[in-house]
Amino acid sequence: MATATLSPSDTDKLSNLKSALATLNQITENEKSGFINLVGRYLSGEAQHIDWSKIQTPTDEVVVPYDKLEPLSEDPAETKKLLDKLVVLKLNGGLGTTMGCTGPKSVIEVRNGLTFLDLIVKQIEALNAKFGCSVPLLLMNSFNTHDDTLKIVEKYANSNIDIHTFNQSQYPRLVTEDFAPLPCKGNSGKDGWYPPGHGDVFPSLMNSGKLDALLAKGKEYVFVANSDNLGAIVDLKILNHLIQNKNEYCMEVTPKTLADVKGGTLISYEGKVQLLEIAQVPDEHVNEFKSIEKFKIFNTNNLWVNLSAIKRLVEVDALKMEIIPNPKEVDGVKVLQLETAAGAAIKFFDRAIGANVPRSRFLPVKATSDLLLVQSDLYTLTNEGYVIRNPARSNPSNPSIELGPEFKKVANFLGRFKSIPSIIDLDSLKVTGDVWFGSGVTLKGKVTVAAKSGVKLEIPDGAVIANKDINGPEDI
Repeated sequence: MATATLSPSDTDKLSNLKSALATLNQITENEKSGFINLVGRYLSGEAQHIDWSKIQTPTDEVVVPYDKLEPLSEDPAETKKLLDKLVVLKLNGGLGTTMGCTGPKSVIEVRNGLTFLDLIVKQIEALNAKFGCSVPLLLMNSFNTHDDTLKIVEKYANSNIDIHTFNQSQYPRLVTEDFAPLPCKGNSGKDGWYPPGHGDVFPSLMNSGKLDALLAKGKEYVFVANSDNLGAIVDLKILNHLIQNKNEYCMEVTPKTLADVKGGTLISYEGKVQLLEIAQVPDEHVNEFKSIEKFKIFNTNNLWVNLSAIKRLVEVDALKMEIIPNPKEVDGVKVLQLETAAGAAIKFFDRAIGANVPRSRFLPVKATSDLLLVQSDLYTLTNEGYVIRNPARSNPSNPSIELGPEFKKVANFLGRFKSIPSIIDLDSLKVTGDVWFGSGVTLKGKVTVAAKSGVKLEIPDGAVIANKDINGPEDI
């Protein structure tokens, strides 16, 4: 820990924090030491400053184009061999609060009554059945999602898939004013704590005992992805490449569009591949970072990592990812959360690479506008649980969709559509105000629907709206 560079007042802060933590029995000794380590690094100001002139665009050896990956063997026995080395881990710590849901986000219904978790389980069940292998599914929960997830997982008890859950660390929020843990200030409920970002996946996998258990079963690689990314399915071409080339870490990246300008990107820096996030970019270079000319790819957060390498690096505490300070307010008290991101670990692994994958591998559902896309005729659902884009759409990119605050919560969103419109030929949709859609509506080209203040605007059943601005019934 970087105590050497701490000022006397910061040294005091840290030692007071240690004393305060000793009184908290809700967390383990591992969590306490991990937290002190994180805070010590933060106080020492060890944030890495990027020298802009040293940034280089990664070559095809470092960020491998997907179509340069070797084709797979046709032999099912070879496929089984690959799958026997694999573990799938979904980051399941998030709540569906943004979309007005209580409980884990992964239990929001995506399509045909199936949730994110149902689809993930169906996909792995299909692989296990087809190739006679046993790919396990791990869910990394947070203290927010743990209890609910355990109940939900019970319904898969009879499936041909081993499901394991473990929790990421639970750290106390820090009161900004005096750096005391919020739970010591009388806030002993859930609001006093936070999960420290998905960078915590590596130590938590180790501390839970799951890592050693997987290694003992001969597992070699873990595929880590967000549970809300419907495109994050097992891809054996990537796994095969990593095994052949002894790559310990691979981040899937995909070409940037104007919607992704804030996403982290991969760069070559002082001979190593690393993730560059917008927060690390000096102000005068932010526009350059956001341009899609210089930085053409962004991180999907689909990661493939060698399990033995995780063990080696966690044991020597080598994974010192950039710290992301996240200020919040709880009941009027200003607090600080210190977090890390799993993608930032790329620079610590040997022979780490990126894979420049098709956009279809990045289909996150962050808001109801994304739900509209995946529930529409733009996508179909296969029996194996895969959400596949409709080939009838000629435009390679998806329509841009903006829905007003009336549609923000899932329940309101579903209530305002009798059925999801056909959007195969839609370029963009913007909806504002008190708008309701009938069944069998078709939207094409650029469509704007704006209800006047205080007026309910209903789009009738079967309406076909192409390249129109609609402000009232007379415009339909």
